[in-house]
Amino acid sequence: MVLTSSVPLVAFSMLLALMDLVEAASYDMVKEYSGKTFFDEWTFYNHFDNLTNGNVQYLSASDAFKSKLAFVDPTTNHAIMKVDNTSNVEFNSNRNSVRLQTDVKYSVGSVWIVDMLHVPFGCAVWPAWWSVADTREGGEIDTFEGVNLASHSIMGLHTLPGCTQVGQNQSSTIVNSTDCSFLANDNQGCISTVKSTQSYGSEFAKAGGGVFGTEFAESGISIWFFPRAEVPDVLSSNSSSIDTSSFGQPVGNWPSTQCNSSEFFQPQHLIFVITLCGDLAGRPEIFSQTCPGVCYNDHVLGDGSNFADAYFEVASVRVFSKEGTSTVVGVPKTSSTRRIVSISRWGGLVVAAIGLTLISTFSSVFL
Repeated sequence: MVLTSSVPLVAFSMLLALMDLVEAASYDMVKEYSGKTFFDEWTFYNHFDNLTNGNVQYLSASDAFKSKLAFVDPTTNHAIMKVDNTSNVEFNSNRNSVRLQTDVKYSVGSVWIVDMLHVPFGCAVWPAWWSVADTREGGEIDTFEGVNLASHSIMGLHTLPGCTQVGQNQSSTIVNSTDCSFLANDNQGCISTVKSTQSYGSEFAKAGGGVFGTEFAESGISIWFFPRAEVPDVLSSNSSSIDTSSFGQPVGNWPSTQCNSSEFFQPQHLIFVITLCGDLAGRPEIFSQTCPGVCYNDHVLGDGSNFADAYFEVASVRVFSKEGTSTVVGVPKTSSTRRIVSISRWGGLVVAAIGLTLISTFSSVFL
């Protein structure tokens, strides 16, 4: 029984607890990638996929633009990044695709928001929107990752040993792993599956796309996903300042209490990538769950018609810094000085559950 005189004190204590849970965090926009200049400050990885062993050849910027694998649609003003779906690929050859990262990096105290109308999907397709530091010690943040014809996307972290996901405040109840170390669990990382089927594939497109937001803060890392119909007004209106406390509960949350953002993460390059097959999508026990045949032989080879949906359509990427600060690290590079980070997704398998039922110790999640 609570005495009447103690009610105000209890209410005040509850208010303080709520304020701790949803701490106001205001950010001002420092960079926008959109429209005709979307691709101006990105570096394209001009190499075969030696990072995740996919069956693709990543094109340089000039070749990607020439081949129409990267362009701004003049009708919508949206950026398109895609896999080649018109060329005939013969055995022992790779299909052309793109992997690009921001020239500058963004440090702790940043929020990046991506508004997408379409994400790549299909048999053999392994897309991601993620970030990584210049060195292995600097951590990786996966905001969006899909595979083949799975029903959901995933989000998570990969770090040096010592970072775990404990005490998270998130809406996802599908936590596939809590050890973020790239040395643990076959480099599964500390991964959460997005419960919404509108987070990937044809359902994402049917919903009109959506918005992913990543907060890289001293208090921890949080990731939100909003289907088009649920995008907050502050994001749909392209406001020049945001307060992440208005976003509601994140889908994924990694508090600094057991994974200190400043300790395990260095400034991050933002990356779009589409590979085919490789360490995840091409793994037979994963591929066979949503797709027939053999990944490379039956899907990568041939005329490319399998990849009509293997493209990103991006309205904008907007980056914010904590109010009164700038978290931009570096300056846009000239063509003669550009160098891409060649970290191979920690050199291991990103074999978290992505709407799949995986073998061994991996969690069962929704198909």
